[in-house]
Amino acid sequence: MAANPHEQALRTVLLAVALTAATAGESATLWVASAGSDNNPGTRESPLASLDMALQKSANLCQTSLESSNEPVQIFLRGGNYPLTSTLDIHWPPDARVSNRLVIAAAEEEYPVLSGGIALKNWRPAGDLSGLAPHAAGKVWFTSAPVVGGRVLEFRELWVNRAKAIRASTPPNGKLARLVAWDKTNQIATIPAGLLDGIQTPAGLEMVVDQVWEIANLRIKSIRYESTNALLTFLQPESRLEFNHPWPPVIVKTNYQAPFFLANSLHFLDSPGEWFEDLAGGRVYYWPRAGDDIQHANVIVPRLENIMKIEGAPDSPDAHICFKGITFAYTSWLRPAHQGHVPLQAGMFMLEARRLSPKGTPYHPKLDNVAWVGRPSAAVSVKNADQVVFEDCTFTHLASAGLDFESGAHNDNVIGCSFRDLGGNGIQLGICSDTNIETHLPYLPSNEGDLCTNDILANNLVTDCGNEDWGCVGMCIGYARGIRIEHNEVFNLPYTGISVGWGWTKMTNALADNFIHANHVHDVAKRLGDTAGIYTLSAQPGTVISENSIHDIHPSQYVPDPDHWFYIYLDEGSSFITVRDNWCPGEKFLKNANGPGNVWKNNGPGVAKQIQDAAGLEPHFRHLLSD
Repeated sequence: MAANPHEQALRTVLLAVALTAATAGESATLWVASAGSDNNPGTRESPLASLDMALQKSANLCQTSLESSNEPVQIFLRGGNYPLTSTLDIHWPPDARVSNRLVIAAAEEEYPVLSGGIALKNWRPAGDLSGLAPHAAGKVWFTSAPVVGGRVLEFRELWVNRAKAIRASTPPNGKLARLVAWDKTNQIATIPAGLLDGIQTPAGLEMVVDQVWEIANLRIKSIRYESTNALLTFLQPESRLEFNHPWPPVIVKTNYQAPFFLANSLHFLDSPGEWFEDLAGGRVYYWPRAGDDIQHANVIVPRLENIMKIEGAPDSPDAHICFKGITFAYTSWLRPAHQGHVPLQAGMFMLEARRLSPKGTPYHPKLDNVAWVGRPSAAVSVKNADQVVFEDCTFTHLASAGLDFESGAHNDNVIGCSFRDLGGNGIQLGICSDTNIETHLPYLPSNEGDLCTNDILANNLVTDCGNEDWGCVGMCIGYARGIRIEHNEVFNLPYTGISVGWGWTKMTNALADNFIHANHVHDVAKRLGDTAGIYTLSAQPGTVISENSIHDIHPSQYVPDPDHWFYIYLDEGSSFITVRDNWCPGEKFLKNANGPGNVWKNNGPGVAKQIQDAAGLEPHFRHLLSD
């Protein structure tokens, strides 16, 4: 039987990478080691100390001795930790792009980590602390917060021996409280007063409220106690956005009150594994878990929001760059601490939003709301770049998204990578509305080069994403064409597994010809509702959802409608999509406000077992499950 076109394309990509590695002895090669020196020549025996210096040398090399050569430039990183003090900006020189590839790879059987983090050391017992819960006395340790650029480093995440700790919050142990009232007119939230433990000054205090398919981070401005209740107001701009937008909703009714929790106060540091940063006092407090030897533990906090950026010009894209075996770890994301975070969907946060009265716009006659959205940051972002490959890389311990192909990314490949322990989306790809364009307006750029096209996401493991913003997803595809999402293992997520499309529109837009095939999606929707294993939005002619295995979707006890989840969910405007041969334990699908042209064929428990068994990681990549 002849190989299908994608399998052949994937083999070609892997073969190209293999051939690149095989020619190491014949090409320009630089070596980097954590114990090296940037004054060294960069040989195996005398390596450089930083990737940044290796990139500078490789660019110079291409502009001199390799200008007319077709040999790749290779940079090998020895195992170890490479802490960064600034974001790596990779620009492959224009005169090198035509003929030379750049390969940045781990040395054989070694594991280099590009880290945006900084270690916390010198932990000491905290002793008696005013405001600390009585049962926590004698159990909390502290150290000085790092000072970077003359200022105390602010951060929202902390990891102890690679396990993420919990920012001090209440209720404890992952439980949620319930709102008493939600006053949209006066922008006031009423909660049980007992949760605040008598706190009078709300500096730094946050409320995180459940909005069915998203959460919002709201910085508390004031607290007023009334009997057994406390009335909260919030800082701007998030207060205006949160109370003005209708979707996603905060529901407070007789039979359902939206859940929430409070975070970021020393008063809430009352359980092992919790931490708190006193930003004004320059101290970090932590209650060690059982087994934590805090004086010798590897405690990391993030200092960078972005580890690496690849960004060419629209008319001169970066190209032919390959990353193999690199780990990207420990990033921050501070927007929620400075401006709040009020997302619309999949982590895309609102810059402006309001209800329409009367309803309707020229492009959407029944629309009842408008919004303009921004995009959360990612550890690695790619923009205006062609034929960029990430193979066998790991994205882990990140505050926001892992890998982001923002726009203008063509024929790029993400193969055999792991995305674990991420605060936001695992992979973001394609524009989700320009910040100046209303998000429901169908997006069709005048320059089609701005679109992401013909990218491959194959045989990746995506798990434990969205652990900061629960409304984020494993793979978020915005306006894009010809994207192949195949044989990925996507699981253990708070909301949707794979989301393809944006815009909520039946009108012609930039979406077309996407292929979601043979993925294994399971154990998703563990926190939020109105969700699915695979989800689509808007008209996208030629898109096919086929031979996926989807199961174990069990929304939490806190969702307003525990039955409103689906294995496959074609949402507003979804049109001209073929859904065929997908296995799931039951025929639980939703077709909400769909357009024309959708074809459903042979989906559910009757699909052949060999299709079910073939979904997910292919044999060569299944080691990712146990790594």
